[in-house]
Amino acid sequence: MQFIKKNTRLFFFASLTLGLAPFFPEPHIFGKVEWLLGGAHGMTPMDWFDLALHGSPFVLLVISLLLKLNK
Repeated sequence: MQFIKKNTRLFFFASLTLGLAPFFPEPHIFGKVEWLLGGAHGMTPMDWFDLALHGSPFVLLVISLLLKLNK
């Protein structure tokens, strides 16, 4: 947990780069979340992996911020 707590900046920059890539026409994670909220019909294992790959920096950032707030 100390690794997650100490690396908030790393997770922030990972969220801006990996989490939002590709930047145009819209960030990839937005399309995946919309697809998921729409019922996730037709999502293949590759799409689920892609969602996990682009979403993990955001999850780690939120966990890191929560750990810092709960000192």
